[in-house]
Amino acid sequence: MANLSSPSEFSVNGRVYSIPSKPVVVICIDGCADEYLDTTLAHGRMPNLQKMSVSGYRGMVRCALPSFTNVNNSSIVTGVPPSEHGICGNFFYDSDNDVEVMMNSAEYLRRETILAAASAAGRKVGVVTAKEKLRNILSYNMEGIAFSSEKANQAVLDTHGIENVEEVTGLKTPEIYSADASLFVLRAGVALLSKGLADFLYLSLTDYMQHTYTPDAPESLDFYEKMDTELGKLLELGAVIGATADHGMNAKVKEDGSPNVLYIETMLNDKFGDGFRVICPITDPYVKHHGALGSYVVVHLDDLSKTSEVKQWLALQPGITEVYDKETGCRILEQPADRTGDLMVLTGRDVVAGRTPAHHDLDALDGTLRSHGGRYEEMVPMVISHPLNDLYMRKAMGDPRNFDIFDFTLNGTVI
Repeated sequence: MANLSSPSEFSVNGRVYSIPSKPVVVICIDGCADEYLDTTLAHGRMPNLQKMSVSGYRGMVRCALPSFTNVNNSSIVTGVPPSEHGICGNFFYDSDNDVEVMMNSAEYLRRETILAAASAAGRKVGVVTAKEKLRNILSYNMEGIAFSSEKANQAVLDTHGIENVEEVTGLKTPEIYSADASLFVLRAGVALLSKGLADFLYLSLTDYMQHTYTPDAPESLDFYEKMDTELGKLLELGAVIGATADHGMNAKVKEDGSPNVLYIETMLNDKFGDGFRVICPITDPYVKHHGALGSYVVVHLDDLSKTSEVKQWLALQPGITEVYDKETGCRILEQPADRTGDLMVLTGRDVVAGRTPAHHDLDALDGTLRSHGGRYEEMVPMVISHPLNDLYMRKAMGDPRNFDIFDFTLNGTVI
């Protein structure tokens, strides 16, 4: 594919981004703990990623907390933490309207996106996301193409910037609980790039495979090998590729393999009586992934005078690793104060926090319980297809974040 006619730059959320004179592809590999890459590379099944790691850059970055999908995709496409863009979960308690709601709409987004700014600068922007829940946020104020693999066959020109997706891509709309849901995203990106329909792509996968299979499972190895094939096609098309993850993934089970769950609202009611509302921000429509169980919850208290006592008690409970009041948590965890709870609770590597047993259908899980949301899923990979310049090599040795991926890909690469 030919280079872009001329490089340009644009500014958004306090950063200036320079666009290389090549197509740009940024990929969010949902749920990709670094051990998935290590294991597949060790089996010799990701030669293109290996090439990127050698000729470009591979390292580790911190994601935004809580380590959930909506939070981190919003951070990646805005380049700022949740305290600024306002998306602090997949689900939250709207105290102003006394209602618990999904945070899937761009109406909750408080910052412009890099994608919208790139489209305003004249780039042909394409967004493909596996999960339909993200499409509205990712395409906020953007001119261009945006559709999900989940509902690819429902895309229409007026609202998605494209129609007849199956015909354009040569792919059938996949089942969301499948490897194909993510592979479709990458293959659709290849199609958009090769047909000249986009030159600035954001591709966001889904973590069904990581929720379901360990890094060394044959299904995982096959999935990452197929992913690598698509990376090779993007490289052949001349793309500058930046890849990271929204969060990692860990098994959340006891020694006998059963789910390792702390039902925080039940625990609080048993200890202190009524007056607590626990919100699980991981809650979304994809119950087979995680059963709405993650390693981060927030607690709303009817009686704020109990905040310190409840905080101290929770911090002593086995399996709980961090508890913060609102002021401290908003500072340390970079949360928007008006959309979080009075307490923020994080659990251990092998533990998830729930609300009450009645709020979680463990029978809906597709296999064992693997999940995310806490500190132990915070560190994720970052891979860049091209070498980094001296300035960005120094930045990489500091404390880079996954939401610096556009900055590194656009401003940090030596083409």
